[in-house]
Amino acid sequence: MPSTWVKEFCGAITVCDREGRILEMNDKAAMTFEHDGGQSLVGKSVYDCHPPAAIEKIKEIMKTGKPHAYTIEKKGVKKLIYQTPWHANGEIKGIMELSLEIPFDMPHFVRK
Repeated sequence: MPSTWVKEFCGAITVCDREGRILEMNDKAAMTFEHDGGQSLVGKSVYDCHPPAAIEKIKEIMKTGKPHAYTIEKKGVKKLIYQTPWHANGEIKGIMELSLEIPFDMPHFVRK
């Protein structure tokens, strides 16, 4: 069960272990994947709902420890997807995905 602040966070957060088993989903993730089973996906494999190229990317993130970020548009909504490993005692234990709805015309600032 996610921490209180994570549970109702406005972005979708999904956490998986090294085998790709979904450990946690916050409310937004469960709602986002409602048509696939929502919270009932906890305990199931993330590999069962991804195409081969995505599965390879997930495995690469776990192997290399390098995050993967990109944007998508689906049903008229633009999202930033950020996938990164999570660690315990310095060891990669799985990955987490953060999905945030973002504006189509999002400002970009270069800070000094």
